[in-house]
Amino acid sequence: MTTQETTGEARAIAGLLLAAGGGRRLGGRPKALLPHRGRPLVEHAVRVLREGGCATVHVVLGARAGDVRARAALPGCVLVDNPDWEQGMGSSLRAGLDSLTGTGARAALVSLVDQPGIGPEAVARVLAAYEDEESLASAAYEGVRGHPVLFGAAHWAGIAATATGDRGARAYLKEHRTTLALVECGDIARPFDIDTAADLTHLE
Repeated sequence: MTTQETTGEARAIAGLLLAAGGGRRLGGRPKALLPHRGRPLVEHAVRVLREGGCATVHVVLGARAGDVRARAALPGCVLVDNPDWEQGMGSSLRAGLDSLTGTGARAALVSLVDQPGIGPEAVARVLAAYEDEESLASAAYEGVRGHPVLFGAAHWAGIAATATGDRGARAYLKEHRTTLALVECGDIARPFDIDTAADLTHLE
């Protein structure tokens, strides 16, 4: 594959970062603003997507979206406000996919802001599973499905129709498990979440 073809395919896949959570179990501290390496965690998550090969990144904001916009440096990102963020991850996924409609993107690589143990190597590995708009792939950790997840555009409407609460695309992926490509990433990433105060030890 030529460099030009590789660049074209990379531009066909948009990074979609879900960063709307309010951190209820963290005392109401929005996860996007948690400090990591001296900067808001959302900046790290965007950098991971870009270094992994996503030329375009859409970021879904919710809790204290105004503060995130003011405090985080996110140049070149498309910032998507989700007014229904309290309804759970499903609403953010729907908002993010809706923001990609009509952009020319042929797939979305979805990641979560609160998984700093997943770096650009895992993003690149899942991105490499892209073939066309029918592609459906997910990182796996010792065989267990995790993030990031790649959704070809042909799946977006079906995902949006079933994404409710905090389940995200879980129901859709279960229904399409026979066509879902699992991409083992356990050797290059750690899929822990930052959910509670005890988890903050993972941040630097």
